[in-house]
Amino acid sequence: MIPRSVAIPKNWTTFNFASFFSAFLYPALGLATLITVIILGLAISGLTLRWYYLPLGIGVVALSIFVCNAGIGPLHRIMQHKAGELRAPGQVVTMINLMIAMQGNVRDWVNYHSQHHRFSDKPGDPHNPFESKRWAWVGWILWRDAKDMMRPMPMWLKKQPIVVWMDGFYNSLSLVLHLFVPAVIYLIVWAAGGSLVLTAICHACFVIGRAIQFHATVYGINVLGHLPTPKWADHLIGLLTGGEAFHDHHHEEPQSALHRPRKGLWNRIVDYNGTILLVYEKLGWVKNLKIAPQFA
Repeated sequence: MIPRSVAIPKNWTTFNFASFFSAFLYPALGLATLITVIILGLAISGLTLRWYYLPLGIGVVALSIFVCNAGIGPLHRIMQHKAGELRAPGQVVTMINLMIAMQGNVRDWVNYHSQHHRFSDKPGDPHNPFESKRWAWVGWILWRDAKDMMRPMPMWLKKQPIVVWMDGFYNSLSLVLHLFVPAVIYLIVWAAGGSLVLTAICHACFVIGRAIQFHATVYGINVLGHLPTPKWADHLIGLLTGGEAFHDHHHEEPQSALHRPRKGLWNRIVDYNGTILLVYEKLGWVKNLKIAPQFA
């Protein structure tokens, strides 16, 4: 089998602009907005920057990372690997968070990840770091094989009408979340006489947080997750990915709702995607959770 990094031609026909927008252009717009607002705040006397904008901005970045992972965790562990059954409220929240995280259609996400587990680190793996680290990071999402995008939704997902419906309107709902909702927030703040400077800073920080989570996932998992890394790096990337970065454990026990042991405060912090599923279980949003013996 020809490695996918070689088999897929790199030209404008196979270039995926939506992936380029989510991976690079949108984060660049967020960073440019933040820099512009700070410069204007320092240069124009009528625009005031407060000291607490800094910790608030950092908090918004952290919130954005958490929200994005709160979508990817249930998608990966429940929708993909069937480590439980996600009920209607959990499906809706997960799909909204996935759109905020700009993960693309669930159908394509699951199909690509199925290939990854079938051909892990071998020719046929969509993002094999042993072919090319750059390809495993972003190459595979920038250049797509049209046949990959034509694969149907897996049968187990077709049985979930909420997921099917929201996935079918992914682009429209994403426009609402990323364009219409922020516009309404700006309008409300302006009408209430609030600070548009602070609003712009929070908006930019949310976009930047999503970008940090995005690249921590595609690089930290697809590349570093398949290479020898020090323990501190695993835990750092774990915090940025909700625990998905503990990838060696995941490939050993893919059908597990937890990637770290259930007990231990730090385990529940660093594997907060699993903690979210435990909370969903208490709320009745997920049932029949499956947990690997070493994590129970």
